[in-house]
Amino acid sequence: MWKSGFVPDNTNIKKTSGTPNLFFNSKDNIEFEKDAENVIYKVTSTQLPAMVGGAFADVYLTKGHIREPHWHPNAWELDVIISGEAQISILDPDTNKLHTYIAKPGQVVFIPMAWWHWIIPNSEKLHMHLFFNNDQFETQLGSNMLRLTPPEVYQLSYGVEANKIEDVLGQINKSVEIGPPTPETHQPFITNTGRVKPDKAPNKKGKKEEIEININGNNFKV
Repeated sequence: MWKSGFVPDNTNIKKTSGTPNLFFNSKDNIEFEKDAENVIYKVTSTQLPAMVGGAFADVYLTKGHIREPHWHPNAWELDVIISGEAQISILDPDTNKLHTYIAKPGQVVFIPMAWWHWIIPNSEKLHMHLFFNNDQFETQLGSNMLRLTPPEVYQLSYGVEANKIEDVLGQINKSVEIGPPTPETHQPFITNTGRVKPDKAPNKKGKKEEIEININGNNFKV
């Protein structure tokens, strides 16, 4: 049984099995698609089982969009600019310094394993190739971290009011990957009594029931 990550040889390829599949069209595996011009394609050992120790992503972005802040806990990343211009920002966890690089075609940016980073296109269109040193690399998205952390945890950790942070972050109701979210997926339903999430919007036949709960001595209406 082989393990994902760096491998020093080709022992995963058995001579008695013949030549393994060495070809795949990256466009046949969509990692995420916001629209036709903002899309991420991915090739891992799922598509090419012989490709142990590495993976590839083909990224297209347009101006006004962003590859949302995220990190890869089990792989470094090498970004290669194919066309357009990218603004790539990386947070160094050792020095707590934010580094921003402007990269053009032929230039590369290296992102160490588990470092927080994001990508913004400076040009109208941006095309990039991303390489990873793990054939099953993992991605932790900022949108998931923000939306899945309970509001009372933010209050306890940072002193921000839970109801206020929930009111803001509650608009993030799904993984983003390529931002900003489309209006129909992140704008809240507004009534005269306050914010209501889309899946909790009242119908025309009745009023929404209001419930009050207590968290750490604070009352919140939901």
